[in-house]
Amino acid sequence: MKDQLMWIPLQLLLLMGTACAFPDGAPADTCVKQRANQPNHGKARSQPAHSNPFEVVADTQTYHPGQQISVVIYPHSHQSTVFRGFFLQARDSNSNEWIGEWVQSENTKTIPECSAITHSDNRDKLGAKLIWKAPQNKRGNVYFTGTVLQEYGTFWSDIVNKVQAEPQ
Repeated sequence: MKDQLMWIPLQLLLLMGTACAFPDGAPADTCVKQRANQPNHGKARSQPAHSNPFEVVADTQTYHPGQQISVVIYPHSHQSTVFRGFFLQARDSNSNEWIGEWVQSENTKTIPECSAITHSDNRDKLGAKLIWKAPQNKRGNVYFTGTVLQEYGTFWSDIVNKVQAEPQ
């Protein structure tokens, strides 16, 4: 009985660690895990795409050397849904390779190994404005893909950005 009681604090500590995992953003190996670009949150899996309450919108899909492109995450219109985390990756539209780099800003963490950016805290967010920088020696088309996390077990993965409509 005494041996069993000794394990209770360890089990509680492990449960607390699981519940609070990655409050400071996705780890770098998120890019290359079996379910790439998705949280490793136990048995939780991505929600169906049709239920995604968030938009990921980029200024443009074409880039030239050194160009900066704004990418925003926000809830669909008429919703005030908050999110706690995100993981976005920039990919070349033709080769699907990781490309460019993100500009680190307040409450973000960049993962340069795979052209990704993630949250650096797990506080509620109404939106996020991110800046991606194109490589200095290339031009082409880019898309942004990843995950928006509402809470630990509720997230949407494999999101691909939309492009902001040009003013007419």
